[in-house]
Amino acid sequence: MLLTRARIRMAHLLEVETGYRSGSRSWARPGEPRVEYDPERTTLTERRRAKVAELKDLDRQEAKQLGLEWISERTLKRMAAHYDENGLMGLADGRWTPPLRGRRAIGDEVAEAIRSVHAESLHRSKLSMKTKERLIHQYVREKFETEGKKVEVPHYTTLAKVWKEWFGTEGARQRYIRSAAAVETGKAKVVIVRPGQVVALDTTPLPVKVLDDVFGAPISVRLTLALDTYSHSLVAFRLTPVSDSSVEVAMLLRDVLLPLPMRPDWGEEMEWPYPGVPAALVAEFAGHRVAGLPFFAPETVTSDHGSVYKNHQIVQVARTLGIELLPARAMRPTDKAACERAFAGIQSLLLELLLGFRGIDVADRGVDPEGDAVWTLAEMEHLLATWVVAVWQNRRLDQYSPAWDPGGRHSPNTLFAAAAARDGISLEIPEPSLYYELLPAHFVRIDRRRGVKIGGLWYGGTDPVLDPYRGQRSGRSGRHEGKWAVNRDPRDCREVYFEDPEHAGVWHALSWNGLPPGDDVPAFSDTRVREVLREAARTGLKPRDDGELLPVLLKLVATRTPVAAWPTQMTAKQKSERARELVRARAAASDRAPVPLSTLPPPTPPSELAANTRRAVTADRQRRREAAVSQPPTAPPLLGESLRARSLFLLPDEDVDQADEPGSGTT
Repeated sequence: MLLTRARIRMAHLLEVETGYRSGSRSWARPGEPRVEYDPERTTLTERRRAKVAELKDLDRQEAKQLGLEWISERTLKRMAAHYDENGLMGLADGRWTPPLRGRRAIGDEVAEAIRSVHAESLHRSKLSMKTKERLIHQYVREKFETEGKKVEVPHYTTLAKVWKEWFGTEGARQRYIRSAAAVETGKAKVVIVRPGQVVALDTTPLPVKVLDDVFGAPISVRLTLALDTYSHSLVAFRLTPVSDSSVEVAMLLRDVLLPLPMRPDWGEEMEWPYPGVPAALVAEFAGHRVAGLPFFAPETVTSDHGSVYKNHQIVQVARTLGIELLPARAMRPTDKAACERAFAGIQSLLLELLLGFRGIDVADRGVDPEGDAVWTLAEMEHLLATWVVAVWQNRRLDQYSPAWDPGGRHSPNTLFAAAAARDGISLEIPEPSLYYELLPAHFVRIDRRRGVKIGGLWYGGTDPVLDPYRGQRSGRSGRHEGKWAVNRDPRDCREVYFEDPEHAGVWHALSWNGLPPGDDVPAFSDTRVREVLREAARTGLKPRDDGELLPVLLKLVATRTPVAAWPTQMTAKQKSERARELVRARAAASDRAPVPLSTLPPPTPPSELAANTRRAVTADRQRRREAAVSQPPTAPPLLGESLRARSLFLLPDEDVDQADEPGSGTT
């Protein structure tokens, strides 16, 4: 009987939507389509109005049996939305299947006992249903039973059904059941009404093997998403060849604030499409053509309890950006269900079509996903960016229709455009120096000769930027009293960044003291620095400056060794580590501001400084020697003349020989 009613309601709805009660022209009944429902002559709104007038003319009792006695255009919209989501069952009237009205065996005393045992079971460790039944018997016996009164407790099966109806299955861990109960009885749920109110972050392994950009070896990467929970827009994403770190999350939050630049192969259909704000105006603010992807300042960020989302740097980044962190409850994926469903949607709509897809687990894996990999990391990033702008942002969201239009057709772009027309769009674009502000800060002292030491390496030894502050104490107080703040990108440790104390927002790059002239050392991360220091300690090397660490670094980076540096001679692990390190360095370079850090002249090379020092010392010695005597000293005889005067084999001169002869008149 209930199924027949639902089918009659479906026939009325399909006639409104398509003009035919069967839902298709191929199965048209005699006389269909009727004039007022002909889809070639009427609009959907006109057909809805005609159906409302038709159902109002029905007999009152007949309309009540079908649940159509109070019909309106909004009711038809809601029925269409429910039918699209749940099919025929979506048209079932809730009044036909009322909820359970309780059990006669559950009296007031037993109900009180069940609720009291439930509260007690939340406090204790996890209990079985059999134990809960015994506690219910104990509560009833001690609280309500007397010598002349006997309370009948239902059977175990009845108690188990009632417990499941009232409190659910409770199949989770005990600590998570307690946390869920505390939230349900505490604050009200958050109602999201505008873009940027809540942005969900999450990370998952990309189920596609990609090739690294250096050696072309198949590697696994991780995908980090930032999803706007109101419009379901993928406002930012990152692909990292290693486990994501806090600096990647910080740069992801920065990407949410920045407009996405147009790429060379993107057409005009992918440019900024939102009405009310012309694309030329947005391009003028951004400095480049902007793609059709929302950007805004998020108010709240929710994520899971991974260490990358719960460290001091992310807290500092959130404080800098004015964002409130709202961690999801442990083991509660429903707190960020939209982000979880976005991962599943990306996989089913795009990633499963690509070569190199490796499935959900090992049992579902193909024969050789590593050998099938054809997409490089850069190509995969470009593919995802293109797909997000061209496909995801324009995809219909059937299950996420807003409350003000339950039967409408909406996509992430239309939802954002509607909110922008209602509330406006903020075109506040952060300065390029925001990159340096979001990097991890190190508080150090400035050495007179070697500069600053960060992560075991010295920076800015000869940089003139540090000259006014060498050996000086900063005006900072508190925990880092007297120290200077220096920021570093752990993905590229060749440079650190120092903000000019006298000019806020002006940053200077301090190079590593061990860099040779020409800056031809490849990029290296903080992980490589730790390996360098461990290798130096293992071999007994005790360097006096960072120049002695350069051979060890070049050996570990595997770029200067004659044979082991060949890609054909390197092991798979060495290739993977090197490729991942270079990818992270390129990501750091792309995040870095393209403008020069300062207008100071370039520092003098160390070799020229050494030559100038030698010339200055020689000139000073000569000046002191000349000042020590009153007249210029007589030049000493040549070494050859003194040897000639003392030589035993020297022949006498001719004048001497004649004077010594007899009869010469000499005595």
